[in-house]
Amino acid sequence: MFTGQENAQLRVAKSWDSPRAGTVPVLLCSTLKRVPFERTIFFCPIRLGKIEIGAAFLYGSDMSSCNLIVVLGPTASGKTGLGVELAKLHNGEIISADSRQVFRGMDIGTGKDLDEYGTVPYHLIDILDPGAEFSVFAFQQLFFEAFSEIRSRKRLPLLVGGTGLYLDAALRGYRMVEVPENRELRDELQELDNGELRTRLKNLRPEQHNNTDLTDRDRIIRAIEIAEGENQASVGRPEPPKLHPVIFGIRRERSVLRQRITARLKQRIEAGMIEEVERLHASGVSWDRLDYYGLEYRFIAKYLQGELNRNDMFQKLNSAIHQFAKRQETWFRRMERLGVTINWLDGESNMTVQAERILATYET
Repeated sequence: MFTGQENAQLRVAKSWDSPRAGTVPVLLCSTLKRVPFERTIFFCPIRLGKIEIGAAFLYGSDMSSCNLIVVLGPTASGKTGLGVELAKLHNGEIISADSRQVFRGMDIGTGKDLDEYGTVPYHLIDILDPGAEFSVFAFQQLFFEAFSEIRSRKRLPLLVGGTGLYLDAALRGYRMVEVPENRELRDELQELDNGELRTRLKNLRPEQHNNTDLTDRDRIIRAIEIAEGENQASVGRPEPPKLHPVIFGIRRERSVLRQRITARLKQRIEAGMIEEVERLHASGVSWDRLDYYGLEYRFIAKYLQGELNRNDMFQKLNSAIHQFAKRQETWFRRMERLGVTINWLDGESNMTVQAERILATYET
């Protein structure tokens, strides 16, 4: 009935449940046609005596393989726990997609929760000293390296985190290069008028769609500089690895997520987060740098400098984290609009079971 060309998979599950003793409900399946969705599953119970066979037919293009599991969600949604469980089930290793967990000594404020990992290997955690610079470009390169290294050992990478820009850089695979200022090129471009600059930029980037870069002279020059730098950097540069991800997002009711955020903040303060910020500053990390490292470090630094009392620090920080969670959810919706398929899991039910039902249709 099905051919390999159709790329159909059959999953069979037995069910002994019946609405009436001695009978099994029978549902006649209509003709299954291939449809242009990325992944479509049809369920058809088939009666075999008193046993009901549930067949799930998976159609899609190259959707039977998965070389990367992604777990994303807003802060305090339970990403680490789910990622660890899936890693244990699938011979996996976790790659962190958190912009701050790369720094050593920033443990409580970034929510590393390393005790949850157990024996599960992890990557891009504790790789830099606090105070160092870390960019989305650096993350993308390190992610590609970690992904390839994990796959070379026949294990499954799991990308886990909530930093939307980092997730985007990994999953959408756009090429990124660091382009420093090119003084020689800038001197050359200064000799051209705005019309000539626009023509040069359009020749370099025929798909140019940011009109701001075409109206502001300084931005035209910088855009040309970046385009030239990208062209030079791409020569001989290896292609990024081919990703076939299955992406899970954790969704919780807003009221539940708010409770989790507040409870976790209280727990982290009791666990020594204020003392952690004190140690970082004493080790040489400036107050300005701590402000750069995010909400927890920003507000606690203000408290330690006497700009906020303890109660105000907690209330303002708590409110800021709630707002941050909303921005994360907005970013994930943006990813979906740009074509990223996210399988949303109910955070109030067993997420591992939900994820496994979906992963059962893939080869990992």
